[in-house]
Amino acid sequence: MRTYVAKRLLQIVPLLLGIAALTFLLLTLAPGDFLNTMAENPAISPETLAAMRRNFGLDRPVYVQFLLYIGNLLRGDFGESFSRHQPVFTVLRAGVANTLVLAVAAAIVTWGLAIPLGVWAAVRQHTWVDRVLSFGAFVWLSVPEVLSGLLLLLFAARTGWFPVGGMHSLDWDQLDGPGKALDLLRHLALPALVVGLIPLAARMRQMRASLLDVLRLEYVTTARAKGLGERQVVFKHALRNALNPLITLFGYTLGALVSGSFVAEIIFSWPGIGRITLEAILAQDQYLLMGAVLMASTMLILGNLVADLLLAAADPRIAYD
Repeated sequence: MRTYVAKRLLQIVPLLLGIAALTFLLLTLAPGDFLNTMAENPAISPETLAAMRRNFGLDRPVYVQFLLYIGNLLRGDFGESFSRHQPVFTVLRAGVANTLVLAVAAAIVTWGLAIPLGVWAAVRQHTWVDRVLSFGAFVWLSVPEVLSGLLLLLFAARTGWFPVGGMHSLDWDQLDGPGKALDLLRHLALPALVVGLIPLAARMRQMRASLLDVLRLEYVTTARAKGLGERQVVFKHALRNALNPLITLFGYTLGALVSGSFVAEIIFSWPGIGRITLEAILAQDQYLLMGAVLMASTMLILGNLVADLLLAAADPRIAYD
């Protein structure tokens, strides 16, 4: 297992280098840059722009810029944000933490509801419970994330039960510990629902199908023939094996939650990496955008690694060399 983990961690470096090269190439092919936008301001002289272009290294060939960026990146330097005049890592640190908070809350919504609802639908197959849950999953899979976010935003604005945006209230600094936690949960509730409910529908149907397949296996029939109760058969013998395919999907779901949180962050003004990425695109802030893409890619890669490790822990028959 240790050898496998070490190999996977070593594979992250060339993979991220490839992502960085592709992102850098796409940004190079895009017309204009941050300094072209600044050139529209008549208060900034051409001499100042030339000096900034020289300081940022934008006057050099593209391949030289890329090699300089990779060299700095290997030393842990993500560059400087053009628009914010701060180190990129400083800007991204808070954004990544906020996105992870949202992704973890959405994961709790997804898996905390998908597994019990999928089990309930499977053990009540062809009953009204199964039909209602299947119809609800079908409807929710048909609703775009943007539409569900806007509907929940309208609900918050009409009822006043939830904040309409942001991560903290204006009086955040005056609140005590429990008050801050409650305020954060109120701001987190709707974005987490938007991000978590879309994969919830698919994971619930997959849990139902997986459990139904396991319940038809011979060892389950043998357990029933021995006189074991249905609850013991389902939860002690069938559920663990039925969870294996879901554990495999955990890493992909984590990546989907991180990418799906980008839309929710923009709709609900959540200060995460999604909003930072959008602002970097609009400002043509090259190094900030590069850093945001690399951070999101790293979270996706680590999510897949976590999924593999959880699968090995859940099923002792699986061994990694």
